[in-house]
Amino acid sequence: MNVKLTLVLEASVIDRAKNHAKLNGRSLSDLVENYFKMITSDTPPEENIELTPIVKSLRGSFKAPESFNYKEELSNALAEKYLSK
Repeated sequence: MNVKLTLVLEASVIDRAKNHAKLNGRSLSDLVENYFKMITSDTPPEENIELTPIVKSLRGSFKAPESFNYKEELSNALAEKYLSK
């Protein structure tokens, strides 16, 4: 059952939220409802994600070396992409 909720927010926040919802093909009510569901969920967000069959089949197929530093590699790749031009 849907129930009306009144919120008091800054006008600029409302405008940005409406634009975000429109760009993503969703309603502002849908965004707010899903946010409330997320923050009140008993399970961590990672456990709420349903994997597609293709992703499930790929899961665990790659093992990174113990010395692999994801943050450093990502930082290096982004620096090369955006700073080396």
